[in-house]
Amino acid sequence: MLPRGYVFSHKDGQSDHIFQHILPHTVSQQRRIEAHLNVTKRRRDNHSQNDLKRQCFGSPGPHNQPARNAIFTSQPATGPGSSREMCNSYSSIPTCSSAVSKTGGCVPSLREGSHQSSFHPSSVSDKLSQQILNLFHACEQQNDDLEKKEQCRAALQRDIQTILPCAQVFLAGSSLNGFGSRSSDADLCLVIEEGTVNHRTDAVYVLSLVRKLFYTLSYIERPQLIRAKVPILKFRDRVSGVEFDLNFNNTVGIRNTFLLRTYAYVEKRVRPIILVIKKWASHHRINDASRGTLSSYTLVLMVLHYLQTLPEPVIPCLQMDYPECFNPTMDIHLVPSGPSNILAFVSKNQSSLGDLLLGFLKYYATVFKWDKHVISVREAKALPKTSCREWRDKFICVEEPFDRTNTARAVHEKVKFETIKAEFTESYQVLQLRKDLNFILPLKNTRPKR
Repeated sequence: MLPRGYVFSHKDGQSDHIFQHILPHTVSQQRRIEAHLNVTKRRRDNHSQNDLKRQCFGSPGPHNQPARNAIFTSQPATGPGSSREMCNSYSSIPTCSSAVSKTGGCVPSLREGSHQSSFHPSSVSDKLSQQILNLFHACEQQNDDLEKKEQCRAALQRDIQTILPCAQVFLAGSSLNGFGSRSSDADLCLVIEEGTVNHRTDAVYVLSLVRKLFYTLSYIERPQLIRAKVPILKFRDRVSGVEFDLNFNNTVGIRNTFLLRTYAYVEKRVRPIILVIKKWASHHRINDASRGTLSSYTLVLMVLHYLQTLPEPVIPCLQMDYPECFNPTMDIHLVPSGPSNILAFVSKNQSSLGDLLLGFLKYYATVFKWDKHVISVREAKALPKTSCREWRDKFICVEEPFDRTNTARAVHEKVKFETIKAEFTESYQVLQLRKDLNFILPLKNTRPKR
């Protein structure tokens, strides 16, 4: 149970003490969340033996038991000190939990990181394809980038557990799904109890509490609560300089992270194509959901859909071919190990990286019917656009593979929609003529500065 002296609040602003001088939340909601925490704690106490069978990638949780979600296995620190000090006292090269080790499938363990085997000569035989591959190698997230994010995640979990003892913090999004770059922000999911959350009350309530805690942590700066449909707490890690987005109990993000991670490694051409398309969209300012354009997640789904629906598909439909590995009701702690035995897909389509990029632009510029179809990776096809609330009056419809909501709902202005379509059309026409990536994405300004 939460200590009775702690009072939750939605109020913003810093206080001399994070639990003083703030308006109380409704009693019923506070009791409900306290009850949830008690239930979760009892489950953990009663399931210590079963926990060994769960997915466990992580750093120590309460009572020196390993947290089930961390990426790396670390040694507990002893003696006084802040959580960040304890985390930094660990070995500089953390070891990956055996539970996430590769067991024969195509998806590498986290220790193996972003290792990519060589490409078939036909995939990179032309100038455009070589430009795509070179940009990918220059920009892809490195293992030390991931380690910096993990160190912050581990420290945050320890500190958050001082006020929410049963909390677990998951690293998700592009940091783990295989599509991250060296400049990618990091997504975190705070899980207290898996289940339905009222994002307009519960999430804001808990993230407000966490934000007040962040004001007391020396390694966190600029915490900002964004009250969106899925509320997030944005902040910066002062140590690494990485920007983070923390959500509460948005566990669908953990599920789709490992679905996308499998797609990233099921066919070696997927990662370079997606990274370059994300860079292209960002350069043309159509990759920012907060400004009414496409989120990176939506862009990834659009690319996967294109690769699935070619006459000779480049990738399979994982949710149809391996339903047991991506069951939407699977225990969240088992999700990371679900696809561990999926084998690489052998495609008859041997198109080069350049041809696939050009085909992607052509598909959305001239083939796909925005007003009639819904993009579905879950079924590997374009579904008919119905009049249901999720798709009605929406300019772009992209189905989330697990909860089936519209990931492109941010595109709600016709002018932004027309801008997106225009960029696809213009870039397709230019690239078809020039066959040089520089004409749609200046490489000199895109490569990361060393």
